[in-house]
Amino acid sequence: MIVLGINSVYHESAASCIIDGRIVSAVEEERFNRKKHGKAARIDNPHILPIHSINFCLRDANLDIEDIDLIAFSFDPKLREKSFEIDPISLPGDWGSIEGEKTFLLGLEQVKLSLIQALGDQVAEKLIWVPHHLAHAASTFFPSGLQEAAILVIDGIGENASSIMAYGNGNRLGVLHEIQYPHSLGFLWEKLAQFLGFSEYDACKVMGLAAYGQSETMQEAFSQFARITDKDFTLEKEVLRFRVDEFKLLEAILGKSRKKNEPIEQHHKDIAASLQTFTDRAVLQLVEDLYRLCPSENLCYSGGVALNCVTNWLIKEKGPFKNIFVPTAPHDAGTAVGAALYAYHTRCNQPKVHTPQLTPYTGPEFTTEEILLAIEESGLTARRSIDSAMEAADMVADGKVVGWFQGRMEFGPRALGNRSLLADPRYATTRELLNQKVKHREDFRPFGPSVLAEKAEKWFEIGRQSESLKYMLFTCPVRPEKREKIPAVVHIDGTARVQLVERELNPSYHRLIERFEQLTGVPVILNTSFNDSEPIVCSPKDAISTFKRTAIDALIMQDFVIERKN
Repeated sequence: MIVLGINSVYHESAASCIIDGRIVSAVEEERFNRKKHGKAARIDNPHILPIHSINFCLRDANLDIEDIDLIAFSFDPKLREKSFEIDPISLPGDWGSIEGEKTFLLGLEQVKLSLIQALGDQVAEKLIWVPHHLAHAASTFFPSGLQEAAILVIDGIGENASSIMAYGNGNRLGVLHEIQYPHSLGFLWEKLAQFLGFSEYDACKVMGLAAYGQSETMQEAFSQFARITDKDFTLEKEVLRFRVDEFKLLEAILGKSRKKNEPIEQHHKDIAASLQTFTDRAVLQLVEDLYRLCPSENLCYSGGVALNCVTNWLIKEKGPFKNIFVPTAPHDAGTAVGAALYAYHTRCNQPKVHTPQLTPYTGPEFTTEEILLAIEESGLTARRSIDSAMEAADMVADGKVVGWFQGRMEFGPRALGNRSLLADPRYATTRELLNQKVKHREDFRPFGPSVLAEKAEKWFEIGRQSESLKYMLFTCPVRPEKREKIPAVVHIDGTARVQLVERELNPSYHRLIERFEQLTGVPVILNTSFNDSEPIVCSPKDAISTFKRTAIDALIMQDFVIERKN
């Protein structure tokens, strides 16, 4: 059975192809159209499909549309109609208003028409709707390979819920408890990110900034709009005014909001720290509650909030579950995979695939001919390397920043060694160089390390094992005696967002880091996403474009090496 999964309801538009319960391909639309998040989350565009991603999935699996048995979309309009309540603080014609809701539902009605226009009349009867949070739940439970698990999903909003507690057993999923809008941790992060002068998508910036603040100074103020109860957490929507671009009541509590280009002051850092502390406590409370409802050894976790690496570490180390699994794409893009897996296992009653599906490398790869053509069209000169992994390691050890473009692209927001910028972690100046001359971003933002899995315990306090340590989804304390050896990847609080690199999963990248260790004695390399204020590069053309406009010293695509001329 072949299922095409699609997400386009809000943002992170994506598509996936599932054949007999196995993930064959999965990719985000932003990597093709070069628009961050694929598209804006507007009320009038849920029917704007990830056409490039859909076409890639069909082409990658050598399929025609006639071969597709089902098309699973990660949202259920009927559930939205049943559960949604008009928000009295909403702006007319926007999210939460009567007019806005009508526009949104009309857009969802047009999804089938968009599919027909793109793929032909025969797709109309193949479309099924999958509740958004069940798609999230399926995206983490089914690839985990676990027979049974408790499941937690936390994001901004699905149809109307912001979080669910669920369970998975065999090929079945069931919901145990829901938390409804406006009690949304995802929306809380979006609102306070905007309050701090960033965009609604900049939770990663706020998470990085939080380590510089003191949450105690804002604790009383925070409690006026965000509280943790015995079972849930509650948020005051009249103060927070989600999805409305104003901060009047919030400013009365927290002080003046920051504009984009204004300096970041200590109280901004304290607000970020308070948000992180509240999230830690709220999620740990939810995890404890879920364990009482479903006392499994296993927790599968997904949703946009599952990208919070600090909270993830606390769940792993302080929570009651022995095993925690977070997929490589826990955000909305992952629901394209989850919708397809849910349709296959639950709607079609197909047996569960018990072999874990752990590779993040499910996107496009490019032939030698395609790479050579891109180089020729760019006007640059390349040479062939006898061993590109060895040469890349040599360059990094020599202080160079290397664009590393290999194999299939990663699925999810983290570059994991196939579309990465690599640099030497041994010098604190590396961080400043990358932030200012390559990534063009704020100086307070940290960089993550990739470490040989077999050497990780000697350098980081890994704690409980998790397959998701391969995906750069946990911040781990750096061992005190090692911090001076790798200052470029140590955050102000002594932690690092670690990626464990296994030979079996990515042999070329593993060999590169092995070579770096031979040269330096350090089995760790700085790894950041190959981009510059844009989506992660997808094609050779994208990689060359980013190389040209930044201070990257060398670009290595497969075994083709392009070096910057001094």
